[in-house]
Amino acid sequence: MRVAVFSTKPYDQVTFTAANEAFGHDLDFLEDRLRGRSAPLAEGATAVCIFVNDVADARVLGKLHERGVRVVALRCAGFNNVDLAAAEALGITVVRVPAYSPNAVAEHTIALILALNRRIHKAYNRVRDGNFSLEGLVGFDLRGKTAGVVGTGKIGALVARLLWHFRCRVLAYDPYPDQALADLGVEYVALPELYAASDIVSLNCPLTPDTYHLVGPGAIAQMKPGVMLVNTGRGALVDTPAVIEALKSGQVGSFALDVYEEEAKLFFEDRSHDVLTDDVFARLLTFPNVLITAHQAFLTDEALTAIAETTLGNLADIDAGRPCPNEVRAS
Repeated sequence: MRVAVFSTKPYDQVTFTAANEAFGHDLDFLEDRLRGRSAPLAEGATAVCIFVNDVADARVLGKLHERGVRVVALRCAGFNNVDLAAAEALGITVVRVPAYSPNAVAEHTIALILALNRRIHKAYNRVRDGNFSLEGLVGFDLRGKTAGVVGTGKIGALVARLLWHFRCRVLAYDPYPDQALADLGVEYVALPELYAASDIVSLNCPLTPDTYHLVGPGAIAQMKPGVMLVNTGRGALVDTPAVIEALKSGQVGSFALDVYEEEAKLFFEDRSHDVLTDDVFARLLTFPNVLITAHQAFLTDEALTAIAETTLGNLADIDAGRPCPNEVRAS
């Protein structure tokens, strides 16, 4: 199958090329993100392979369909950037990678919590500047704290387990509770109760119409004053201007994020020589109690290999006319 692979970086090309030895697809690596104006680059391809910030709305899907594309292969778990109803109407099959490495994202979530709590980012910069003062670097023991995990799918379940091993009291919210977590001692509660009791709130749920701006003014008001908020799910789970106001008032004590609602204009590129025009993101950078990574939670050797192998396997299933377990439908 000929595949136009959009939004590729060198690490994508290395892992996909290695994994493709077992499949034999014709891969055309493109640095461009998929958009309306870049859709013609897929001319002659049967499939496109896209990532989290590519756009596959009805307009783009129409352009792809006109050029013979019949498959959209997401090399990520989320599919909120694809108009599934439009794809179905056009006869375009959509597949994804539902669980490439839950450990990678869960471990990065814990890394953010530890680094933000113990001010590792600040301490690192101080020592490099010859400043060995410990003033302002006081953190807290995780033991005995209450951590709330919103979403206990494959990633959230691991986050909950890791926090439990740090001897936190772990609360969780998910429409579909995980009995194994409950047996471990994780307590499933309603969201207001989780917000009110948690010293740390970790967002690990997917982005859906129901979870869009899940953390906004109302949710923040329910949270414990000084709460640590961590988002490694999707950027639009958080109403960022509302969090900024809460950081200014102290209602949110600290904020760690690996995803950002407007990240498509920023992340995955070197913009060190550009003027930062996103005023909301620029404001976040001014807070000493905010820690940001640029959507790197997934970025491990194991995850990249799993992404490539699963994506290419999905395409092989479609090419051979076999049912693909990772197909995503509108209903």
